[in-house]
Amino acid sequence: NIKYNSKKIQKGDTFIALKTNNDGHKYINDAIKNGATKVVAEYGSYPVETLLVDNTKEYLVKYLYDNYYKEIEDLTLIGVTGTNGKTTTCMLIHNMLNKLGRKTAYIGTNGFYINTFIKDLPNTTPEIIDIYELLLEAKEEACEFVCIEASSHGLDQKRLAGLKFNYAIFTNLTHEHLGYHKTMEKYALAKQNLFKMLRNNKYAIINNDDKYKEYFLLKENNNITYSFTKGDYYIKDYQITSSHSTFKVINKNKEYTFTTKLLGKHNIYNSLASIIVLNKIGYSFEEINNVLTIVSGPKGRMENISYNNNNIIIDYAHTPDGIANILNTAKELHPNKIITIVGCGGGAGSDRTKRSEMGNLVLSLSDKTIFTNDNPRDEDPNQIINDLLKEKINNNYIIELDRKKAINK
Repeated sequence: NIKYNSKKIQKGDTFIALKTNNDGHKYINDAIKNGATKVVAEYGSYPVETLLVDNTKEYLVKYLYDNYYKEIEDLTLIGVTGTNGKTTTCMLIHNMLNKLGRKTAYIGTNGFYINTFIKDLPNTTPEIIDIYELLLEAKEEACEFVCIEASSHGLDQKRLAGLKFNYAIFTNLTHEHLGYHKTMEKYALAKQNLFKMLRNNKYAIINNDDKYKEYFLLKENNNITYSFTKGDYYIKDYQITSSHSTFKVINKNKEYTFTTKLLGKHNIYNSLASIIVLNKIGYSFEEINNVLTIVSGPKGRMENISYNNNNIIIDYAHTPDGIANILNTAKELHPNKIITIVGCGGGAGSDRTKRSEMGNLVLSLSDKTIFTNDNPRDEDPNQIINDLLKEKINNNYIIELDRKKAINK
């Protein structure tokens, strides 16, 4: 009965004023009107029982840990962080473990799953109270494992504080969220927090090809590296067709072959990280490949639709690195022509510095580009398009702000 959203308060609840993206102190009176009989705050005087603390987030983390952590302590937590690949890697692990008969939950961009979809979530990594509620529900439903997408915002705002992870995966770090973090170092350090939350001698699984890897190779952890060149698990070679990817993995001087429905080199990275987790849980490479071959990726992640003689690929890519991955994968399928529809999200806090890089990547890797709207929020859509085309390298594009018309074109 402790809540941070004044709209969800019911008679007799306690309202806690968190200071994250918005200052919860502004909503204390609303919470009292809605029936809150106690308030936890950092300042102020209120007409109900009030507990003043130095830091409401730290108080909440301790309150939840003291009262509920024992109930969820034996869940195996698998955390995935990185600019790209979090959702795909998390969903792969979730889907494969469930196919192997091990009941597993998922918390992330796609919502809350226990084998199948349960409900949408407000953030990739929800607030700490919501995380506890989801973990308690997973426990009640007899889950053994929970896969959690750990966003940089979520880690920076201590939305996972107090939890202990059995596995932490670092996928990659590329240009994104600098409107919030300001520098790549601060962005890396926010993600590094996940690797300080591992249980004793549990596994940190790190992309050895990423230039920011040193931030995640902490000496106190049991580090495992994966790579296309050198690492504890590395890819020897791979092939991509319009229906699947096949790749060979070397581990302890032995070679193993895997097949996945997911397309692209970036999805081979995601698949390999998932393979390592299942291998450390105790599954043989043969058992892992049997389920990897049949599971699908999440919707909107390299989702492939055949139409006449054409391949239509839908992808959520919204960073320069993500766009490069998708279009380079499309090139590996040797099409006659690549036509790309793309936009860029807007609004306060969005990272405008990545836009011209995204625009030029699309122009250079596509035969034709249609620039359109992608959730401009409160920003002028024309300004977003101008930013995308600020340093344009060619004129092989059209602008159609109406997304439906752009798709029809």
